Amino acid sequence: MATVLDSVRALFAPNTTFIIDAETPADGVARENLLDRAMGPDRRLKSSEKIRRGRVPAEGLALVARDTDGHVTGTVRLWNVEAGISPDGTPIEALLLGPLAVDSAHEGKGIGGALMRAAITEAHKRGHGAVLLVGDAAYYERFGFFADKTRHLVMPGPFERSRFLALELKAGWLEGAAGMIVPNGRKLA
Repeated sequence: MATVLDSVRALFAPNTTFIIDAETPADGVARENLLDRAMGPDRRLKSSEKIRRGRVPAEGLALVARDTDGHVTGTVRLWNVEAGISPDGTPIEALLLGPLAVDSAHEGKGIGGALMRAAITEAHKRGHGAVLLVGDAAYYERFGFFADKTRHLVMPGPFERSRFLALELKAGWLEGAAGMIVPNGRKLA
């Protein structure tokens, strides 16, 4: 992952005021505070949150943006899930992205896009086949996320079909995928 993060740092430095880095345990409080501010008090009620609850992010796929003083200004995580089953009944391994958030004081600086590109690049490098998310299609389409790949998949609890998107990192990975998105990553100790 260091190679990817170094590439992202090189791409954005020195003309920017942030770097993309691996999340550390010391970032926990700052990350949670940022998410509370960016997403509001109901953020823990979302269907995606039900999948993430009690789990740890996928290995090497918890990233933060830091300002020049080292403060967390953005965050993204990816989580191991099963994206339903294939036509032959085999569970389909995938990742669920979220939440992606940027501190309002740092919006418009390209932090969200940099986090997305770093997360996608790292997921691809680690051999993952697809990334799913629930979000604004107009924003995420520029990264290759579209609703057509999720048409036979469902989230637990309420979700907006038009906002349920996927990006295949390996062509055809979600072909024929159908069923419920369920967590399969490591549980919190």
